[in-house]
Amino acid sequence: MHAWPASEVPALPGKGRDLSIHDTSTDGRVTLAPGPVARIYVCGITPYDATHLGHAATYNAFDLVQRVWLDTKRQVHYVQNVTDVDDPLLERATRDGEDWVGLAERETALFREDMTALRMLPPRHYIGAVEAIPGIVPLVERLIEAGAAYELDGDIYFSVAADPHFGEVSRLDAEAMRLLSAERGGDPERPGKKNPLDPMLWLAARPGEPSWDGGTLGRGRPGWHIECVAIALDHLGMGFDVQGGGSDLAFPHHEMGASHAQALTGEHPFARAYVHAGMVGLDGEKMSKSKGNLVFVSTLRREGVDPAAIRLALLAHHYRSDWEWTDQVLRDAVERLARWRAAVSRPDGPPAEALVEEVREALSDDLDAPAALAAVDRWAARQETAGGTEEGAPGVVSRTVDALLGVAL
Repeated sequence: MHAWPASEVPALPGKGRDLSIHDTSTDGRVTLAPGPVARIYVCGITPYDATHLGHAATYNAFDLVQRVWLDTKRQVHYVQNVTDVDDPLLERATRDGEDWVGLAERETALFREDMTALRMLPPRHYIGAVEAIPGIVPLVERLIEAGAAYELDGDIYFSVAADPHFGEVSRLDAEAMRLLSAERGGDPERPGKKNPLDPMLWLAARPGEPSWDGGTLGRGRPGWHIECVAIALDHLGMGFDVQGGGSDLAFPHHEMGASHAQALTGEHPFARAYVHAGMVGLDGEKMSKSKGNLVFVSTLRREGVDPAAIRLALLAHHYRSDWEWTDQVLRDAVERLARWRAAVSRPDGPPAEALVEEVREALSDDLDAPAALAAVDRWAARQETAGGTEEGAPGVVSRTVDALLGVAL
């Protein structure tokens, strides 16, 4: 599966700062100091409705992580999956009388278009669950051989008891885990499981549903969590720098994925930091496919909204905060974009070197994008009221906003 085109990232003078970021597994800050190549895995979409603003906010956060690393003169090895076969996708296809493969391909293509328009840096590896199946099957077989998985009526489950570190990612108690498992794709009430929290590794073929040859596992399809584990281990290995996604993935998805990988390898941790973006709401509720209260990036684009304004609307909120999308949020972003473009349209302006460092400092401090925007606002205000005599300063500001915030002026 191919990703989307990469926009050029301008090189800035000097060097950026190492990123200090909130780690869910410790509920505290960690300073990430990767080697020459920083490694990040961000969980991708299930392509039956793409791309709403909750998606966009999440991928914007991890785009900032990449930009901070690139500014430190590192390379970035970014991997993202596409869950192109799963119950919600199949249910949507059945509801609409559509072929599930066609639905997945269409929505994935739309997602690529949205990511391109928003100038999100693409992953080096963009892998669908279906194409990952040949790598998933051997992992499930290894877990069975190690006694970390078991069969139940043809389905294969992972035993959470096999990982002594289970629970360390989300830090939730058993009851909270059980409630979230039921809400987020698990089946804690199924009789016969060793532990209600045990997640599915391999779903045996069901009538009328797609299935693949699983060798000793029989025909079926993979569970949700093992999909990401197989892709991450294949392309990044253990101990990569950041596992990222929305806050609703901390449990069960990232918790289970970490346990799968740790049981498979005997190593810990799966990722050095677990980083989660907040939820975007609309009309008082989290924006989600199940609720149907979605604002789509593609719809805004069709209505003529500049993608740079959409991105500024996302950047106006700290990535870990939960916030509400409103018409005013978008109006503010459109006005900010116009002010910035006017400010950089002149050949000279106030000195810009300090601004570069202000934006770097803000982003290195747990991706504080609102502080970075405020710094650019101050420079633009000085340009508007007093102007400046430093030739080329507006170009420096434009390149800084482009390189570090992903906004083309």
